[in-house]
Amino acid sequence: MRFWEISLIVVNFGLLCWAVIANKKGGRGLLIPLGIAFSLEIMQIVLEGGRWEMVPAYLTPLLLAVYFFIGKRKEGGRSRIAVTVQTVLLTVYLLVSVAPSVVLPVFSFDEPTGPYAVGTTVYHWVDDERRETYSDNPADRRELMVQIWYPAAQGGREKRSPYLLNASQMTEAISSKMMDLPAFTFSHLGLIKTHALLEAKLSDSESRYPVLIFSHGMNGYRNQNMFQMEELASHGYIVLGIDYAYEAAASVYPDGRVAVSKVSRNLTSNAQYDQYIPLWTDDATFVLDQVDKLNRNDPEGRFTGKIDIDRIGMLGHSFGGAVTMQMLKNDSRVKAALSMDGGFYGPPVSDKGFGKPFFMMYSDETNSKVMTSYDDVAKQLGGISREEFEAPRKEYIQKSRNALAGGGLSILIPGSKHASYSDLALFSPLLGLSGADPRRDHRIVNELSVAFFDRYLKGKNDSALQDLAAKYPEVNFKVNN
Repeated sequence: MRFWEISLIVVNFGLLCWAVIANKKGGRGLLIPLGIAFSLEIMQIVLEGGRWEMVPAYLTPLLLAVYFFIGKRKEGGRSRIAVTVQTVLLTVYLLVSVAPSVVLPVFSFDEPTGPYAVGTTVYHWVDDERRETYSDNPADRRELMVQIWYPAAQGGREKRSPYLLNASQMTEAISSKMMDLPAFTFSHLGLIKTHALLEAKLSDSESRYPVLIFSHGMNGYRNQNMFQMEELASHGYIVLGIDYAYEAAASVYPDGRVAVSKVSRNLTSNAQYDQYIPLWTDDATFVLDQVDKLNRNDPEGRFTGKIDIDRIGMLGHSFGGAVTMQMLKNDSRVKAALSMDGGFYGPPVSDKGFGKPFFMMYSDETNSKVMTSYDDVAKQLGGISREEFEAPRKEYIQKSRNALAGGGLSILIPGSKHASYSDLALFSPLLGLSGADPRRDHRIVNELSVAFFDRYLKGKNDSALQDLAAKYPEVNFKVNN
């Protein structure tokens, strides 16, 4: 919970308990505690922003007023039973008031550890060569929203960027399209600030910066890995996050149009996922083309001549990891790639690997599912044969081996979930999306991500990777042959 939220609850519930236990009724002197209660509420809403999770706590000044001025004080005090009942009711009310804000927190991101401040900006790019297949109008072209995080110059007066631009549309889409929950559930995400500075100047500490392209998961969004985007930018990378329109939770265009996801959350088979690979790889290819144009002539002037197009990497989570692998395989501009618990969809990788640096980060959750044998779950499978059950397992294991062949790197974070490789791990303990310590998982991901791209895009030696392997022996860092 935030500072003023805690202050409001502590003070206002303290006043309410005092009024009830002391049986305060009537009198002008009670206007002072009422003024304090209402003032604290106004301050919290103005300074931090109100949210629905705090509604029970927001009712405390009203309840205080009702208790002060309705009813009469009984002479001779009250019975012990009456006091006990009131105390129990107040305790229950306190728990009800605190719980929503605790389980749906307005969380913050850890401070980036790199030497650079972080800037961010957003581009709207239209591919005139491709029509929008999700539109019935054949004249509509494919449009993408792309957010960029980059090393920023120090000393500006830029404002910190909110976690979600166009927050109302995005929080509604995240709640409903990603989580299948009521649209208001994660409205508080719009209150979260990041460390990135809006429209900051690019740092001139280096003549050119390497580039990383990030691909979110199916029904995800471009900044679903903010914990990682800011960290990489702080270490000297220009990082682009793509909203894959109509297959992201939502894309909000500059004119206010919203491209909400049209993809079912009930995809189960490889064949179903395979059909989405061509659109995403075409989008990623288009973004790489735009990066080259941005380097030659950025309309804003920020990135002109500052992008090292010979040092480009990609990273992705879940389905975005599969897209990243396809781009590593097929596009010579992508020199190194990181997949965070990505699937293995699309055309298969050679059994000799990619022939380029590749790093696979597995979750314990996914690995446990893959390693579950038919005999362990046969009773729950409802008549599915051993062959039907084993086929996708064997396919996953074989594709995984192929991707890592020839020196691919891999880790598995014990206790991690699929969503541990994204911001979703911070959303709520009720969702069951995080491991025991999501921030530790994020630190491991960040440290290894920076070390990997430093090694293969900046040409540093592999001592940082080896040091991290020793620092975190539990992740079982491997160089696969």
